Amino acid sequence: MPQMPAPDYPAEVRERLAADAAEIIARYPDSRSALLPLLHLTQSEEGYVSRTGIRFCAETLGLTTAEVTAVATFYTMYRRKPSGDYQVGVCTNTLCAVMGGDAIFDELKRHLGVGNNETTADGKVTLEHIECNAACDYAPVVMVNWEFFDNQTPESAKDLVDDLLAGRPVEPTRGAPLCTYKETARILAGFPDERPGAVGASGGAGPASLIGLRIARGESPRTPIVHPRGEARRETGTEGGE
Repeated sequence: MPQMPAPDYPAEVRERLAADAAEIIARYPDSRSALLPLLHLTQSEEGYVSRTGIRFCAETLGLTTAEVTAVATFYTMYRRKPSGDYQVGVCTNTLCAVMGGDAIFDELKRHLGVGNNETTADGKVTLEHIECNAACDYAPVVMVNWEFFDNQTPESAKDLVDDLLAGRPVEPTRGAPLCTYKETARILAGFPDERPGAVGASGGAGPASLIGLRIARGESPRTPIVHPRGEARRETGTEGGE
């Protein structure tokens, strides 16, 4: 629980955030429904939900700090301590783990010299293991600030974090160009991504995600992953128990 009383934002920062908060609140019939995007807004300012951020959300929405804290601690997308410019999340759920996610996570911990939910000394990279990214068809998957880096290996993941640490540009496998964690938080608060071409680059589902749909439509994938139902049995003369 946050210690009270929490310090306030500097006057100019609070004024700017209050204007953004008013825009967010206007989207909802009930002001307290704006709490989730307001928490993202405070993360865009400090990189995490601080005591000051909790106080700001509570005062803005007429809630208690306990109510705000209960929400901020429930959702893992809200950071509770200072974190890096790039949040590197390694999926260690079932399929990604089987395909190498555990090995990637262990190698990155060794390579970066940090543990789970810890940040490198230069403040650039925070490493954590995360649950399913809903990208099992590209396992094992690493996410950086919620952008996908698919079909990773321990070596490719190390190259990725080395590029982030060195300030070299990296391109997600799918989705918009990478931006910092604070910039990502502002977008998640519901403000437009102002970077030229970023929205158009987001695209749609990748080929691996659409194979099932193509098969259901009667289309044949260029590289069959599995035989359409019954096809293998007909080829071997076993259809219908023959």
